[in-house]
Amino acid sequence: MNFALILFLLLVATGVLWFFDRFHARKRRPSHAPAPWWVEYGASFFPVIVIVFGLRSFVVEPFKIPSGSMIPTLLVGDFILVNKWTYGIRLPVINRKVIEVNLPRRGDVMVFRYPADPSLDYIKRVVGLPGDRVEYRNKRLTINGEAVAIAEAGTYLHPDRLYYSPQYTEKLGEVEHAVLIERDAPAFVPQVMNFPFRENCTYTSAGVACTVPDGHYFVMGDNRDASSDSRVWGFVPEENIVGKAFFIWFNFNDMKRIGSFH
Repeated sequence: MNFALILFLLLVATGVLWFFDRFHARKRRPSHAPAPWWVEYGASFFPVIVIVFGLRSFVVEPFKIPSGSMIPTLLVGDFILVNKWTYGIRLPVINRKVIEVNLPRRGDVMVFRYPADPSLDYIKRVVGLPGDRVEYRNKRLTINGEAVAIAEAGTYLHPDRLYYSPQYTEKLGEVEHAVLIERDAPAFVPQVMNFPFRENCTYTSAGVACTVPDGHYFVMGDNRDASSDSRVWGFVPEENIVGKAFFIWFNFNDMKRIGSFH
């Protein structure tokens, strides 16, 4: 469902009713005569929809985490806020950038439209920038020939499945974050799709190595062995970017998670 398009159509419809009532119908009604219900309700909703549309399109947008690919950073059921302007001001609905602000950086948690189906929103961590050589072999991440710093950080208990995963602390750029890496899971990438710039990647039994094309980004989930990401379906085009995730504002199952991500 394209909620942005639905909201835009509601904005247009209620806006037409508001202008019709304000500049035409009201002048023709007898004094003290009530407006038709459809005019009254449509016109009264217009200011509210203007505010919601403006906030959601240019400031922040709420999302709900649907999968466990970003565990332990984000859990299934987390409601998060996404900064819509930090990567540039974009026209709503068509998602075309009109004002440049910042570019994604390594370590950012980014929401974007899934390249294989832009009607779906995905969330992953930015690992590779345009021009980077990204390698993930034998479960070790290397960027431009330098191994990314990683340290053991005990284990993580999955509350829904009651099993433990090895947890590590990884540093991408200035961002230090936790990742889960299953020692017994295979290192090769299964079910690789035929994506644009597929020729930029080399797959072996040990993993994958890719050169990120201009205007694209390489993203991965923090739950490394339970994430379908750039290793599987390729690079994220710049035009698919929605914004940067920065805040958990609610979780029905664990109120302590509110505000735990930034």
